[in-house]
Amino acid sequence: MKGTLYGLGVGPGDPELITLKALRILERTSVLAYPAPEEGESLVRSIVADHLDGHHEEVCIRMPMVSARFPAQDVYDRAAADLGRHLDAGRDVAMLCEGDPFFYGSFMYMFGRMAEHHPVEVVPGVSSLMACAATLGAPLAARNDVLSVLPATLASEALERRIRDVDAVAIIKVGRHLPRVRTLIEAMGLTGSARYVEHATMASERILPLAEVADDTAPYFSMILLHARGDAWKV
Repeated sequence: MKGTLYGLGVGPGDPELITLKALRILERTSVLAYPAPEEGESLVRSIVADHLDGHHEEVCIRMPMVSARFPAQDVYDRAAADLGRHLDAGRDVAMLCEGDPFFYGSFMYMFGRMAEHHPVEVVPGVSSLMACAATLGAPLAARNDVLSVLPATLASEALERRIRDVDAVAIIKVGRHLPRVRTLIEAMGLTGSARYVEHATMASERILPLAEVADDTAPYFSMILLHARGDAWKV
C-alpha cells in the first residue's frame, strides 16, 4: 500500500497557529519534507521545530528563493522523485507549507506532480491574509464589500485599475515593489486607509501606517491592507 503525501499548512509564523489536524498528522508521519533556501535554515521548519521529537526522516528541499528563478521546476521534479520513493515504500510524508498550501503556497507545485500517482491530502492552514488582518486589528471586508488580493508584482496600471474596482484590497509580495506601490496609493488618495505589516505573528513583526514606512524595500513576508471605506465594519 502506498503512503500518503500530506501538504500541511502550518500558519504564518506563530507556532501556536498550527491546526490540531496538522499537528496530529505531523506527529504520526515518518517522513518530514520542507523547502529551504539554497543556503541556511528553513523558515517553515522553524515554525514547527518545537513540535518535533526527532523521529522523522527529514527531506530538505533546497531551492532558489528569488522570483527570477521561481518556481524551480527541476528542483520540484527531483523532490517529487525523492518523495515518491518514500510513498511507494508505504511511508507517509508530511510536507510543510507556510500559511496555507493552496493560497500562493509552494506545495501546489508538488501537488501538481504527485496527485495523479499518489494519495495526496491538503490540510488547510491559517493564511498570511488572515494573520495580517488580525495583527492589524483591521477586518478585511464587511457586508457586501468586494475583497481583492493583488500581488505587488502587477504593473502599476493593472494595480490601479483593480484597486478602483473593489472596496477592500490586500497587496501581497510587496518586497522591492514597496516604493512604486506606495507612490501609487498616494496618488489615488488612499494612503490614510492603508496599513502595512511585515512578518505578521513572528518575533520580527512590524506594523506601521503606510505613510510612515520609510524603507525603500520590504521583506517578502509583508502586506498592505487598505479599504476604500475606511473602518467600514463600524457602520
